[in-house]
Amino acid sequence: MEPRPASPLTKIARALRRNQTQAEALLWSALRGRRLAGRKFHRQFTIDRYVVDFVCWNERLVIEIDGGQHGASDGRDAERTKWLRAQGVSVLRFWNNEVLTNLPGVLTAIAGVLGTSVHPHPALSRVGEGKVQTLTPTLSRREREKSSRGEREARRG
Repeated sequence: MEPRPASPLTKIARALRRNQTQAEALLWSALRGRRLAGRKFHRQFTIDRYVVDFVCWNERLVIEIDGGQHGASDGRDAERTKWLRAQGVSVLRFWNNEVLTNLPGVLTAIAGVLGTSVHPHPALSRVGEGKVQTLTPTLSRREREKSSRGEREARRG
């Protein structure tokens, strides 16, 4: 049995995952691997005819990160939000600069919508026996390889 060819929208979603913005990468590092209140998030996820930045499907929550191009939108964002809400999906929107300059505030806002009172980024701190312990964020294998490659190049150069 041959694999089914990817739809054009799936190809777009894959390309968006490969070419994510700095704000998307930063937020994804905080959401991936159930890091936010144990909730599973997906990035650049297709829902019907749309590709959304992030979705927590169990909570029916979409998170959109908007750059400057969205300020002069021709109504497409509003149309997509209206359609998603009609499907019973909540939509949270943040500007790129909000994510880049106030990630803890963005995570707190998301955690609030999820109805959780836990610290929004367990990779940075954990409550245990009345104490808050600071942890170092874990990096994926790809991130570790990229970092060590950059360090080697810096030593050579």
